[in-house]
Amino acid sequence: MSLHLGTRPATPPTAPTPATTVAVPVAPRVTARVAPRVTAPVTAPVTAPVTAAPATAPVLVQAAPAGSSTSAADAVRRGARPVPAGAAFWLVALAFTVAMAFSTVPTPLYPVYQAKIGLTTTTVTLVFAVYAVGVVLSLLLAGHLSDVLGRRTVLLPALGLELVAALLFLLPATLPLLLVARLLTGLGVGLLTATATAHLAELHRAHRPDASPRRAQVVATAANLGGLGLGPLVAGVLAQAAPLPLVVPYAVLAVLLVVAVAGVLLAPETVAVPAVRPAWRPQRLRVHGDRRTSVTAAATTVAAFGVFGLFTSVAPGFVAGTLHHPSRALAGALALLVFGGAALAQVLTGGVDAARRTRWGIAAEASGLVALAAGTVGEALVPFVAGAALAGVGAGLLLAAAVASVGAAAPAAVRGEALAALFLVAYVGLAVPALGLGLAATLVPLPAAVLGLVALLLLLLAALALTSARRSRR
Repeated sequence: MSLHLGTRPATPPTAPTPATTVAVPVAPRVTARVAPRVTAPVTAPVTAPVTAAPATAPVLVQAAPAGSSTSAADAVRRGARPVPAGAAFWLVALAFTVAMAFSTVPTPLYPVYQAKIGLTTTTVTLVFAVYAVGVVLSLLLAGHLSDVLGRRTVLLPALGLELVAALLFLLPATLPLLLVARLLTGLGVGLLTATATAHLAELHRAHRPDASPRRAQVVATAANLGGLGLGPLVAGVLAQAAPLPLVVPYAVLAVLLVVAVAGVLLAPETVAVPAVRPAWRPQRLRVHGDRRTSVTAAATTVAAFGVFGLFTSVAPGFVAGTLHHPSRALAGALALLVFGGAALAQVLTGGVDAARRTRWGIAAEASGLVALAAGTVGEALVPFVAGAALAGVGAGLLLAAAVASVGAAAPAAVRGEALAALFLVAYVGLAVPALGLGLAATLVPLPAAVLGLVALLLLLLAALALTSARRSRR
């Protein structure tokens, strides 16, 4: 789950296109003789709007030796492209999808861990929260480094972290091992999400310099949210059909991660490495523009990520235990409904303004949460599943609206920082409700804890609806 960061764009980017996933406005900065940068605030379970392309397409370059002077043109003359930009675009998209899918592989397997090594609901949410911590740390400390070091230079270590995590998951399961593996997964996702989104935007412009950026936006959304949804489905089906349910899913994804590494190695670089690298600093996070808009956007993002956190932490165990449907494939399909619905909603409403997206998102998520509550009280699967689908659609719309609002309100020169701050709040909204749910489950039955979280989210949506209604009357 897709928030981040880069240096401040010198050229004002266009307002984030609401048709993409979580938050990566691509703000190109063109300096003399250097390929344009694309920065992108990540997204965690989500991608990000890619902003307008510069007047000229970026050239594909090879990294220059350390300490040498280079320009985009010089780099192209020195090195040959491994594959054309058009093919490289799809190789990077594949790597992006595989990495995001790997990050959600444990989702349908948590009930298996609970049965095999005695994890409780609380420890499951702790394992889940450690992933969010890894994402935030990576975004703050290193998510913007691809602007200086190059896209491939950051993508390859990110995939390497995912691969190491996959190998750890193949070892006999223990709680400490799960925590380390999930932390490494989060670190890799934080490095990869914005970098891959930026790389896709640059490869698209290199291959089709006169085309709209819409294609890159849609593919980034599908890779990010689609990958998050495909991971649990693939893992659930493999765990259901194959022996060794805690081994086979990770082994298959490990092989796919190796393929992803090979694909990135074949892709050309799109950033010219400067001869003198600027001093490292963590990503700055600031609130810019109208404070009321920022606070509303933050609350909107928390409402969206609260749904994502629920369905990727305790929901599989709840369906298996309380609802008496232990199918691992079903648990994976449930996560796909949530993330797939979010991705589809964002893509299909690309031309809709943020205010309408907010109203539609509130209505869809609230309806989904009510259906989910009905399924919880009645221990009925059908309303619970219908609620998951509706809540996912609503969360996708709310997330896109929040990103668009902050991007439009912040001054162009600090838009990246404003979005980075938004996504920091988003990942807090991902981890804290899940942790609270786990702690509540130690005091009350799990169904009561789930209903408590649903009630809190509905109250937050009601407050957002009142705020939206007041603004529409002005």
